[in-house]
Amino acid sequence: MATPDADPTVRPGRAPALQLDELDRRIIAILQTDGRRPYSHLAEELNIPPSSVRYRVQRLEESGILQIVGIADPLKIGFDRLAMIGIRVRAGEAQNVCRALRELPETSYVILTAGRFDIMAEVICRDTAHFTDLVTNRLQRVDGVVSTESFLVLEVHKLAYGWGVGEVEAASVDAD
Repeated sequence: MATPDADPTVRPGRAPALQLDELDRRIIAILQTDGRRPYSHLAEELNIPPSSVRYRVQRLEESGILQIVGIADPLKIGFDRLAMIGIRVRAGEAQNVCRALRELPETSYVILTAGRFDIMAEVICRDTAHFTDLVTNRLQRVDGVVSTESFLVLEVHKLAYGWGVGEVEAASVDAD
């Protein structure tokens, strides 16, 4: 059995990481730009059979590397309060608090951090009353939470989802 030290693809408590090749990276990069791009178009662009694209996308999804979703702009669908919340927790409670926070429907992003805060959470709320209720009546009452500091989002200047797989030529993602 491989140990985490002996095999870089084995991570403690997780299945071995899927090894990505350049073709996998190109598929991911293209789908990050246009997740609805037909497999037939991807196949033409990459000069491989559509069945290969279908297989690779399925493998990437099953491994948890790729998730294809529709992303709505919360400000355009009735949510008016976006915030990042820094959270300090009791020693040894960070994992439990993260699990509790990810269950809240308002959290869109929950991360364990090093630094001033133990956890950062992005929340999306309808309005100030909803945000106030979330922070004071639910989030601050999660067992293990010691304190919170909220950072209200005033404007979003960049929201990107295409990272970690390299550049895709503009012509390849604009062609239809």
